[in-house]
Amino acid sequence: MSNVLVIKAHPLTTDDSRTLKVLDAFLTSYKESHPTDMVEFVDVYDDFIPEIDKDILTGWTNLREGKEITEEQAKKIERFSELTEQFLNSDKIIVANPLWNLNIPTKLKAWIDTIVVAGKTFKYTETGKIPLVPGKKMLHIQASGGIHSGEDTSSKYVKEIFNFVGVEETDSIIIEGLDYQPDKADDILASIIENTKELAKTF
Repeated sequence: MSNVLVIKAHPLTTDDSRTLKVLDAFLTSYKESHPTDMVEFVDVYDDFIPEIDKDILTGWTNLREGKEITEEQAKKIERFSELTEQFLNSDKIIVANPLWNLNIPTKLKAWIDTIVVAGKTFKYTETGKIPLVPGKKMLHIQASGGIHSGEDTSSKYVKEIFNFVGVEETDSIIIEGLDYQPDKADDILASIIENTKELAKTF
C-alpha cells in the first residue's frame, strides 16, 4: 500500500479546468488499479498554506533562541511543519496546476516551500547539498494554451525542485496546444485522457 499525496493547484473546478479534468481521469483510473492505496489531497486555494513571511522567519529565529512566539507565528509554523511531515510520509506525489505566464501559480510555490526544508528534506555539507527523501515518485500534470513541449519554466522548475530533495522518479502529463486548434481541442483532450488512464495503472 502506498500513500499518495495530491496537490490541487487550480482555483477552478473540473468542469472549467483542463488540468483538473485530466487529474480526475488519472485518479479514477489509479484508484481502480490501486484500490488499497491511501489518497490525500491538499488544495492550495482552499487549504491554509502559510507563506514564508515575517511571522515565520522571526518565529523560527525566536524558537532557536528560546524566545516566545506569538499566537499567529505559532499557527503558521505549526501548519508549515504539518505540510512538511505530510510530504515526508507520502510515497507518491501528484501535482496538478495550470501554466500561468510561463510559471506555476504563486500558491503552489507557497506549498513547495514547505517541502524544501534544510534538515528535513535536504541538508548542506562541506561538499554541497544532499537530498534526504529518495525513493518517492512524482507526477506533474499541467495545462497551457500554447505549446512548450516541457521546456517552459514551470515544468522545469517542478522537476528540478523535486530532484533537489531526492525525488528522481518523475513523470509528466502535458496538456497543451488546445487553444491553437480550438476545433480539435475536444479530440486532443480526449486522447490525452486515454493516455492518462493507462499511465495511472502503472504509476
